[in-house]
Amino acid sequence: MNRSTRNPPDAAFALSGVSKAFGATVAVDDVSFAVEAGQVHALLGENGAGKSTLVKLLSGLLQPDSGRFRVFGQEVRITSPRVAHGLGIQTAFQELTLVADLTVLDAILLPYAPTGLAGLIRRRRAAEAVAAHLDALGLGGVDLLAEIRDLDLAEKQKIEIARALWRRPRILLLDEPTSTLSGRDVDWLGRLIEAERARGTTVVFISHRLREVRAFCQTLTVLRNGRHIATGRVDGFSDEDVIRMIIGRSLGQAFPERPKTRPVGRPVLRAEGLGTEGRLEEVSFTLHAGEILGVAGLQGMGQLDMFLGCFGSADLTRGRIHVDGRPVTLTSPVDAVNARIGISLVPEDRKSEALFLKLSGRVNASIPVIDRFTRFGLIDLDAETRAVRRAFALVEVEDRALWTRVGAFSGGNQQKIALAKWLLAESRVLLLYDPTRGIDVGTKHELYRLIRDFADAGGAVLFYSTEIPELVNLADRVLVLYKGRVAREVAGPALTEGAIIEAALGGAADAEAVR
Repeated sequence: MNRSTRNPPDAAFALSGVSKAFGATVAVDDVSFAVEAGQVHALLGENGAGKSTLVKLLSGLLQPDSGRFRVFGQEVRITSPRVAHGLGIQTAFQELTLVADLTVLDAILLPYAPTGLAGLIRRRRAAEAVAAHLDALGLGGVDLLAEIRDLDLAEKQKIEIARALWRRPRILLLDEPTSTLSGRDVDWLGRLIEAERARGTTVVFISHRLREVRAFCQTLTVLRNGRHIATGRVDGFSDEDVIRMIIGRSLGQAFPERPKTRPVGRPVLRAEGLGTEGRLEEVSFTLHAGEILGVAGLQGMGQLDMFLGCFGSADLTRGRIHVDGRPVTLTSPVDAVNARIGISLVPEDRKSEALFLKLSGRVNASIPVIDRFTRFGLIDLDAETRAVRRAFALVEVEDRALWTRVGAFSGGNQQKIALAKWLLAESRVLLLYDPTRGIDVGTKHELYRLIRDFADAGGAVLFYSTEIPELVNLADRVLVLYKGRVAREVAGPALTEGAIIEAALGGAADAEAVR
């Protein structure tokens, strides 16, 4: 294991003894390492290991309590984002910083829009320049006048990256850039990273996906509990070495063992010919008790409308939904969560769609079923706390989440709280939309076990993932969507990455009757 923290003379940046604490919590603890100029360098660690704090320190959003920074050989104090920009440091954040009310054009220009002598923005010239920039990045189809709020999560992430590149960085920090991307979008990002490296840009790439680290990066640094564990060449470590350094132990089997034989349970949720005004054309499927039914597809193939329609938060223009053999009408999520139906959704963006970050874990978990603990308009706090504590124990979330605001927790713990909410509601059907997005390898392993345990106990799971290995190793069968329809169902020996990718790309589409 290479624990070198030397500062080579050709380093793009170097940290020496950097620490940052938030009250009693030490987020970064005496960290020292350097990144060679012109390299693509992976920064790895569990959620809460200190990666995002380091990115914010380098971006000027936070200042260290102690330690020193050197950028291209010069000792610097990065006291604000503007100072970071002046040093050539640009960041594309996982928690997107785009302003929802702005257009794509204004979001990219902010705060450095070109102005004329009178201080007025040269909008025509700016629009032409931004259009050319996006076209060069392979994003020529983006509407410059579209508002950020109207873009889907993957589109927002690509605009976040495009904005950072618009400013011509010498050091580019990419914080979980592929957590919202899949398939060809990840390949697109790989080409961008290689192009930036060819220009001499130093890229810091934060990811939980080791396959991408090996594809894009030459060197890596591992953090654990805020401390530096190792820095070295990517090809100098096996995947097992990296996982052991990240979590401090051997992970063992990556996915829980799929039952060798399992009788098909009763149909719980059946969809017939679902369609929306969006991208869903006609989708039919049956989800059985005790089953994990996977869903795959490139971005925008109708999977989001499919999940939202089954949760009552997207208007179905055609088709029917049956629960336990009975037709149901879902006009809102309230209908879906109703005990008689029992459908719940863990959405793709936990921070804006699944949780109230300023409220405690107890309040977040009990909101869907707060009436259970209410009498004469008053909440029985003791009963509520006991019930939430039991749900948190199932997902292995600490008791402090009962009274601590959810925003103070790592992404992995936030996702477990989002899942605990529906376990508390005793949902029979879990709709999981890319639930491991932005989650570290250790927490992923825990979520896989929770999902399999839920199915083994008789629950039914509809599971979409942008990571095809998850579908292959966790799902009992997989529906592949293409242009709003089920292109193929794969199961048994045919359930392979190659089969899913082929169908997702529209090859050999052989939609069949879905049992």
